[in-house]
Amino acid sequence: MDHPDQTTHFGYRDVPLSDKQTLVNDVFHSVAQRYDLMNDLMSAGLHRVWKDIMINALNPPRSDRPFVLLDLAGGTGDIAFRAASAAGGGFQATVCDINPDMLRVGHLRAVSRHLEHQVAFVEGNAETLAFPDRHFDACTIAFGIRNVPRIDLALREAYRVLKPGGRFLCLEFSSVDVPGLDRLYEMFSFKVIPQLGRIVTDDAGSYRYLVESIRKFPKPQAFAGMIRAAGFLRVSHQSLSGGIVALHSGWRL
Repeated sequence: MDHPDQTTHFGYRDVPLSDKQTLVNDVFHSVAQRYDLMNDLMSAGLHRVWKDIMINALNPPRSDRPFVLLDLAGGTGDIAFRAASAAGGGFQATVCDINPDMLRVGHLRAVSRHLEHQVAFVEGNAETLAFPDRHFDACTIAFGIRNVPRIDLALREAYRVLKPGGRFLCLEFSSVDVPGLDRLYEMFSFKVIPQLGRIVTDDAGSYRYLVESIRKFPKPQAFAGMIRAAGFLRVSHQSLSGGIVALHSGWRL
């Protein structure tokens, strides 16, 4: 149950926890149409490499054996499409996102790729998933977990809907651990990215939030502890690109 005075850090502002989802929705409503273009500009295209690493770790079967993926906060379909390309005929994905504007973009992309029979788009909240227990073979979330107001609830829900033997994979921005690169990354994040947002989407504020939310996200070891607390075993994380991002993994065993 929410308490009226319960707060969470929204970027560098403290706001009531109950307000965070509305603020996040406003961000992604603003940037939905050009979200993928901004990902390319913000990461110099590296987000494609990071996502490919996630799909390699997912390793969906290339046969007709059924394999059902849940991709959380994946509105534009990027992870689901990559997984479909790597998988065989038994692959099915459900993209669950709380933002209908992102889902609309994703559905149109699925139709243009002739993947609408394999990738479904469902509006939903990661904290209260409307899926049955032990339903999915894998659950992924890429650059979305830090925008969930109650991360612990989302992790428990991911665990609940996974089949025994199912895997949870989370790709998220992390803490740069290379001396010198950390200062360059900080300058690029706070000086350049909001200006790119202003030029491309006419919305510097949303991208300032996205940058600031990265700084508030738990460090890799702390987040790994949260994944374990949700029930996952064999929890691990892999640092990528000098710590700019981390790929977290856990299994429901």
